[in-house]
Amino acid sequence: MPRSPIGLAHAVTALLAFLIVVDVLGLGAATYMMSVMGDLASGSAADVGAGAANQAVAAISMTTSMYMLGQPGTATLFIIWLHRARRNAEVSAPDVQRRTPGWAIGGWFIPFANLFIPYGIAKDVPRASQRDPYASELRHQGLLNARWGMWIASSIFDQFAADQYDEASNPQAPHDAAGWLMAGSALDIVSAVPAPLFVPRLTAAQNEKAMAGRQPLRPSVPQNPAVGGPVMGGSPVPGA
Repeated sequence: MPRSPIGLAHAVTALLAFLIVVDVLGLGAATYMMSVMGDLASGSAADVGAGAANQAVAAISMTTSMYMLGQPGTATLFIIWLHRARRNAEVSAPDVQRRTPGWAIGGWFIPFANLFIPYGIAKDVPRASQRDPYASELRHQGLLNARWGMWIASSIFDQFAADQYDEASNPQAPHDAAGWLMAGSALDIVSAVPAPLFVPRLTAAQNEKAMAGRQPLRPSVPQNPAVGGPVMGGSPVPGA
């Protein structure tokens, strides 16, 4: 029987929104850094103030730390949500799924293959969630393609921008590196927006199909389980 991914979807969406906010803060921090370092590079150090450069560096460090704290939890919950959604697809239309549910977790940990295996699963699951899994038109395909393509591009660009910032050794270099960080933050924002749209829409589609088939999604944890008794349908692995 399908298990409800609704609670997971809410949590994933909230964390994705948090990362978007952090990206916006990162864009502001990089803009400030670019302004401060531009003044230093032009010889206007007197106009900058003694602590301005330190404040700019601290702002970059703070937003970077916030992102590093939020990203692992977001990624973990997203993988669990995708695995739950894939398990539900096994019930509604298993013949249109090209990989087993285990790949929704394991596919992320294979270098290079993690660029296309999870994408394939995320593409198959919406098909199973449609009223007609065999229809030529696939719902939510645009959101998925936008998210995946922009995610790959932003990941590569973010690494390049971070390297440029870390290697900066004079006022002009951090100024230029801050420009790369600004571009990276803007790209992160654009790439992140489709994700909190895709997750709840796919979840709603699964729930709608389950209800239409008189097979409502059961809660992940039964209501008021007997004290000390087993939880039916539970698993030692989260999201399994």
